[in-house]
Amino acid sequence: MTVYNASTKNWKEESIKKLLFLCAFLSILTTLGIIWILGSESFEFFKEISFSDFFGSEWSPLIQPQSFGVFPLVCGTLHIVVISSFFAIPVGLLSAIYLSEYASNRSRAMIKPTLEVLAGIPTIVYGYFALTFVTPLLQKIFPSMSVYNSLSASLVVGIMILPMVCSLCDDALRAVPSGLRQAGYAMGSTSTEVSLKITIPAALSGIVASFVLAFSRAIGETMIVALAAGSLPNLTTNPLESIQTMTAFIVETGKGDVAVGTVEYNSIFVVAGLLFLITLVINLIANLLLKKYREVYE
Repeated sequence: MTVYNASTKNWKEESIKKLLFLCAFLSILTTLGIIWILGSESFEFFKEISFSDFFGSEWSPLIQPQSFGVFPLVCGTLHIVVISSFFAIPVGLLSAIYLSEYASNRSRAMIKPTLEVLAGIPTIVYGYFALTFVTPLLQKIFPSMSVYNSLSASLVVGIMILPMVCSLCDDALRAVPSGLRQAGYAMGSTSTEVSLKITIPAALSGIVASFVLAFSRAIGETMIVALAAGSLPNLTTNPLESIQTMTAFIVETGKGDVAVGTVEYNSIFVVAGLLFLITLVINLIANLLLKKYREVYE
């Protein structure tokens, strides 16, 4: 009986191990499938369009004469990422510092769930909020602002990623051993000095990770920018003007009006491939930073 139980236990362990391996392999297979689709369709695109034309400054693949310079889409995407990050990162980090270092248990129990509710709102609701509330409000300050503009879209994207930054930074700060804080207080440091000079540096790897996730979320946002930022591929630095991001172009072009196999259709995949590469580079840089500043506590 003992031998039977042992063999049954080993069989179950091996089955669980194989199931976990299949799940991990499925993730890898999915990633490879995405890379294959993007790569093969992009290859077809570059059979007709040269690299020099693709990295130009004018984008109009659906209008004659056609132009396939992707820089206006990249510029529009950077508008959203930079402005939303300037809003979400400092507000989210400061909110996390308050929740982890200063807030009472009662305040924390009220504030953090309220912030995290923002993460559950559908992005299309955020888009209409930007278009019908934020933009008219900003037009009172900037009368020359276009109805579709990058500023209102960026601010609302910042509101959307704010809970992610706050929650992850809060978790990273609370993971710092309390002994480090107590040592700082024992040396006569104030709460502000402990937060800025001890807690934040000790939690830097987790904080950087939250920033990277926020960047990636802002880069890949679709519905907010499609509704509020417009569909004009405009190479500009003025946030009051209409722009088009890479994700918004994919949505607009992928509605079914473009024939499969044409260069216009293939442009969807080459833009998606470029977006994939940008996100990959950001994550690789983040991994290097995490390895450099990672703190291990035992």
